[in-house]
Amino acid sequence: MRAHEAGVLHADGYGGPPIYLPFPDDVMALTPALWSRTVRRRDDGVLEVGGVSVLDLAREHGTAAYILDEADFRARAGAFRDEYAAAFAHLGGADVYYAGKAFLCSAVARWVMEEGLNLDVCTGGELAVAQRVGFSGERIALHGNNKTLAEIRQALSYGVGRIVVDSFAEIERIVAVATELGVVAPVMLRVTVGVEAHTHEFIATGHEDQKFGFSLAGDVAFNGVREILAHPGQLRFLGLHSHIGSQIFDTAGFETAARRLVRLHHRIADELGCAAPEIDLGGGYGIAYTSQHTPLSTAVLAEEMSHIVEQAFKTVGDGSLDDVPRVSIEPGRAIVGPAMFTLYEVGTVKPVTVADGHVRTYVSVDGGMSDNARPALYDADFSVTLANRASSAAPLVVRVVGRHCEAGDIVVQDEWLPADVTPGDLLAVPGTGAYCRSLSSQYNHTPRPPVIAVRNGESRVLIRRETIDDLLGLDVG
Repeated sequence: MRAHEAGVLHADGYGGPPIYLPFPDDVMALTPALWSRTVRRRDDGVLEVGGVSVLDLAREHGTAAYILDEADFRARAGAFRDEYAAAFAHLGGADVYYAGKAFLCSAVARWVMEEGLNLDVCTGGELAVAQRVGFSGERIALHGNNKTLAEIRQALSYGVGRIVVDSFAEIERIVAVATELGVVAPVMLRVTVGVEAHTHEFIATGHEDQKFGFSLAGDVAFNGVREILAHPGQLRFLGLHSHIGSQIFDTAGFETAARRLVRLHHRIADELGCAAPEIDLGGGYGIAYTSQHTPLSTAVLAEEMSHIVEQAFKTVGDGSLDDVPRVSIEPGRAIVGPAMFTLYEVGTVKPVTVADGHVRTYVSVDGGMSDNARPALYDADFSVTLANRASSAAPLVVRVVGRHCEAGDIVVQDEWLPADVTPGDLLAVPGTGAYCRSLSSQYNHTPRPPVIAVRNGESRVLIRRETIDDLLGLDVG
């Protein structure tokens, strides 16, 4: 529950810490679920990740900066690979596609490739990153609700393993490009399954009233498959795809989605004579951004998803498990989200007296909504900790804000920090691996921060810091 929902913080004043934010026993203690595996606090209070202290990271790379724990990323990718392979071994098997939209760069694409995962991209730019590192085309899926002819041509020329079709107009485009290139395009059909995921409306994608996919209602999805099968010389139908949303903490929505997909899968086989070899249940698995978030472990997710698919095929159709199609999933946030944190430097600390004499303390950092748009976009919650030193000061609820000309430029709505937080301190905000660098902007002509990888006591630049020259270089006026 957010603070304003709890009735504690109001537009006209501050009534104390929000009810979901209990008084900490130790304001310097780290909540392990929020951080990558190699993050620890040294005896002197300094945060360390991958064997590198944040003091060294700030000195060498500056702030603000995204800090990515390579070992943690690889471990999470490997866990999805292994747990899903084991859980689906008695069915048709499972493939894991890393959702590149969460965060993608050349190094991450290599890590994904080396860890044996496939890659999901949704633009020609993301596909270009995969091509740059020689990612096998057969292991790539192309998404997008408005793919251009150029992107479809790029994908088919590179030999991608699947294009997820999103509209009748797109079927026509793919047929045209496949005819032009003399190839057969492997396609899946994205189905809007009518599931309301328990998440923010902007990241719920399985209900009917949204831009993605073919609706189950009115036989739209069924007729979409019929149209695909009408072009056997240009299109090869692989199966059905769904994605019900993001930041989801239970599997109930997947259960409903799977049952509806399986029902359509059987109808296609019975009425159109096509036993599709694959089915994709999408991603959207949630992570812990605050102590109030309780995501499922990868092992539990894999077991529950396997059980969901098995039960769907047992209860729909003839109940046989002999021809269960190969299942694929698309985690992005669940792999990269906890593997990264953002390192900031405090610029100002400003106590502001609000209604009834209460004081709210604003801590401004050298970043903000240009490097993390999620709080402004959909009220996303984050945590924060003092990173550069120890403190025995009493805990104080603060609001961490950015440096941009927007009142809504809030990085962390409310969190406990030591009351002696001061300009020059370093703050670390965990869980910023997904959709932070990807959604970053140059608002107020602010150069975007670098992405720094850490591993085994060393750091290296994956994406360099933008400069003013970069900004001006695009201005041809």
